[in-house]
Amino acid sequence: MADLRSAQWYAGQDRNAYIHRAWMRRGVPGTAFEGRPQIAIANTASDLTPCNSHLNEVAESVKQGIWEAGGVPLNLPVVSLGETQVRPTAMLWRNMAAMATEEMLRANPIDGVVLLGGCDKTIPSLLMAAASVDLPAVVVPGGPMLTGTFRGTPLGCGTDVWRLSEEVRAGTLSEQAFMDSESSMIRSRGHCNTMGTASTMGLLAEVLGTTLPGTAGLPAPDSRLLARSHETGRLIVEMVAEERRPSQVLSSGSFRNAIIALAALGGSTNAVVHLLAIAGRLGVPLTLDDFDAVGAGVPLLVDLQPAGRHLMEDFHRAGGLHAVLREVVDLLDQDALTVTGRPLVEYLPEAQIWDHEVIRVRDEPLRAEAGIAVLRGNLAPDGAIIKPAAASAHLLRHRGRAVVFDSIEDFHARIDDPELDVDADSVLVLRGCGPKGYPGMPEVSNMPLPAKLLKEGVRDMVRVCDGRMSGTAYGTVVLHVAPEGAAGGPLARVRTGDWITLDVEARRIDVDVPQEEFDLRAPSQAMIDGLARPRRGWEDLYVRTVMGADTGADLDFLTGSSGHQVSRESH
Repeated sequence: MADLRSAQWYAGQDRNAYIHRAWMRRGVPGTAFEGRPQIAIANTASDLTPCNSHLNEVAESVKQGIWEAGGVPLNLPVVSLGETQVRPTAMLWRNMAAMATEEMLRANPIDGVVLLGGCDKTIPSLLMAAASVDLPAVVVPGGPMLTGTFRGTPLGCGTDVWRLSEEVRAGTLSEQAFMDSESSMIRSRGHCNTMGTASTMGLLAEVLGTTLPGTAGLPAPDSRLLARSHETGRLIVEMVAEERRPSQVLSSGSFRNAIIALAALGGSTNAVVHLLAIAGRLGVPLTLDDFDAVGAGVPLLVDLQPAGRHLMEDFHRAGGLHAVLREVVDLLDQDALTVTGRPLVEYLPEAQIWDHEVIRVRDEPLRAEAGIAVLRGNLAPDGAIIKPAAASAHLLRHRGRAVVFDSIEDFHARIDDPELDVDADSVLVLRGCGPKGYPGMPEVSNMPLPAKLLKEGVRDMVRVCDGRMSGTAYGTVVLHVAPEGAAGGPLARVRTGDWITLDVEARRIDVDVPQEEFDLRAPSQAMIDGLARPRRGWEDLYVRTVMGADTGADLDFLTGSSGHQVSRESH
């Protein structure tokens, strides 16, 4: 066993060591402080994060594994962000959750940590924290819920909310039927059962090498999740003994593998900002353009909502993550490690596809090229992204008149106005929704379509926004436009009636206005009036220091801080 960091607190006969041991005894064995690794369980369980409410049970299994392997488990509740609950958006606090967890790990007598997350921002924030403090760390994803049904039809969390609510607005579904479906949407514990952000980040945590292989994608109620949690408890003790840290596991190859998996899975666009942020904490070179360069030619192999038909329970039954990775194994970095110390690719040879409707073979993909497309042009000089797998093919090359909204409130006030000058070819533009603008970059880019067009049968339009969209959403949406409007980006100078050209194949998004004229325009005063103006607390710190979506929307003083573990003594 390597020298334990916790010995700085517990070893010795002086007054400080006495205080540290005495206050922690409370029923633990007398040997707890005699060279046994102290393992924190960073636990995001919370009744206000309903997708993570089962993680206390998961933590108990982790504890048993830690005790069995000779460690001492310590439950450490950390900031938990309920995607469906907190306002204005959980993304506003992702960096705060990461910073708080990092500081608690650094401040306490901890030798290693097991990270329990599930809901969208919890796994990214935990990995950002672990990358920064660089103690041995391993993730246990909480897993997706089981599939609910309504009137005999499976329901996809989020995706079917968007679909059904649009049908109500179109007049093809009654409000009562919509309300009746509510009790069927969430069948069990666990996070969303679509390939939304929660499922995507749980799976990518394994692709990055940060989970015990074979864990990600297990449904939350599945007893095998508890068994894997027990094994993870044993593993973290081994990792401490061998000093296996995030900086050794997370390499450029790990992020390359994550980009490839993101494309093959048809995963959430939110993964882009989270992977950029995690890499930024480590100092691993990763740029927005890498998502296009590495992932653009990767086929979509998974037929899951929102890009397809099925749900996460089907995905697990069909062979799960390893079956998908085996199909693209030749594209993966062969040396990228996992928390076990072995390369990821060593776990793939035995994987099988058991249902070819859910997971396709490489030669028969749902889409031949499915990666995130990175767009540039005079509307997005620092980049914007689009998910072609969730878009309408006929809109991937499009020219239309802009209909501009200066804030979310402006959008809600006018989108269903019968007098709104909009048609199916129009391009809906929403600005002031980036990291600084709202703030927190809310999931509003997949704007609901005008009610009068829905009634005409229109179900998709080109939409452009500096915010994000839910990983469960779909449509031809250009999002994460950078620089954002609030940072002086060109989006702030677009006017209703301007012609906008989208060409995904050419990777362009442009406003057809002479550049000299466009540059001379003043930013929209209505947008400026609608921007966030925090005066105190976290929101003020966030707006002053947050970086753009193209770099992961982390705070400028938190990047590249890996490995700073030592705290000064007190008492």
